[in-house]
Amino acid sequence: MTIGLSKSEKKVLQKADERTQRRRARRTSQPTSKRSAKKLARHFAKPYAPPMTKFHYEALSKEGKKISGSESALSAGALHLVLLQRGMQPLDVAAKKSVFKLEITKKKVPRPEIMNFSRQMAVFMKAGIPIMGALEVIVDETQGKMFKAILSDMVERLRSGDTFAAAAKAHPEAFPNYYVGILESAELTGNLDSVLNQLADYIERDVKARAKITAALIYPSVVAAMSVFTVLVLGIFVMPRFVVFFASFHAKLPFVTQLLLNISSFLGKQWYELVAGIVAIAVLFITMRRTKGGRRRLDTLLLRLPVVGDITQTAIIERICRILASLLRAGVDLPHSMTVTAESSNNYVYRTALEDIREEMMEGQGLAAPLARSGLFPAAAKQMFRVGEETGTLDQQLEVAATYYGRELESKVDRATSLFEPAIIIFMGVIVGFVAVALISAMYGIYSQVKVG
Repeated sequence: MTIGLSKSEKKVLQKADERTQRRRARRTSQPTSKRSAKKLARHFAKPYAPPMTKFHYEALSKEGKKISGSESALSAGALHLVLLQRGMQPLDVAAKKSVFKLEITKKKVPRPEIMNFSRQMAVFMKAGIPIMGALEVIVDETQGKMFKAILSDMVERLRSGDTFAAAAKAHPEAFPNYYVGILESAELTGNLDSVLNQLADYIERDVKARAKITAALIYPSVVAAMSVFTVLVLGIFVMPRFVVFFASFHAKLPFVTQLLLNISSFLGKQWYELVAGIVAIAVLFITMRRTKGGRRRLDTLLLRLPVVGDITQTAIIERICRILASLLRAGVDLPHSMTVTAESSNNYVYRTALEDIREEMMEGQGLAAPLARSGLFPAAAKQMFRVGEETGTLDQQLEVAATYYGRELESKVDRATSLFEPAIIIFMGVIVGFVAVALISAMYGIYSQVKVG
């Protein structure tokens, strides 16, 4: 059962067996009172009836047309199976939310926890342990309350008939779209252990990249915060005293000084308008992100930004190549792989483009030609797609492209962070210099006017 496992993997399995034996021993050794026995009898006498949930789904019909609708089911996985039985290919199944349930910020499980979970599940799958038993062991060892509750819910969903991927899909706060998409392909092909290891490696690379960016932004962020704090103190507390001082001389102030005093007056007396404007912009942004049209505009704007757009495009292309290569290497057919890849894309522009490319591919136009016509992929990516399609090595070419764009992403992030630090220092230096010039020019102006008078 444990042939081919490393020492660390054997140690994990041994600890899991010991914990399971201890739990069984505690359950059998605990005395049961008459009252608790009656409660247990009443509990097991009642049949368990899980509540029905209303879901909104999008699927492809037998003719290849995209259809959508709403239907009640026990879970997303149950509705997924129902759609398959009707001859439809599910694209998206999500629980419907009330209009009044507006979440400003969504809590998410930290990525390192998802990475550790993936590695642990890979060890259990490699050893041949069932998914249910592996999840129960991991639930006992999980420290985070949020992730512990999510895993417990996944266990209940598996008991009610859901697949592992469907149970994970019900918790987008823990498992992203690409994670669920690759899990679905792994369940179809039966290589769940290797796919979970690949997901853990992917998340580990992503965590390291984010940590690198965060570390590079700490110093300029502190400088920016201190500079803004200094400017606010000068504008709200210091400058009003200078207003009284300047007014006592009845002198004409320079334009720079007058502009600074007007800004100071606005910050001191009408600050609530500034706060209201910031809140309105935040609410507008959240509302637009929740609508298809608004999200399309925001994602299009993001791609057109000077530096951020280039980095975002490189990150999206690297993820598309990496996910599509993993799916094809796992033996999933290209149309289904394109569907999963489109669902895994966080950018609305690329998601719709991949869906259109898939439809054109199903019409017999191939993959490289529709991809080139989309205008969203650089020349190197288009060339790799074309070579892979013509030679039958699309998975290998995609893996090469993912590695190439991963390195490109690292270099672009390094350049952006190295330029951001001096840029923010220069910007804040200009603001502080503006305040100093305004005060000094006012002093000289008043002195010259008083001397002439």
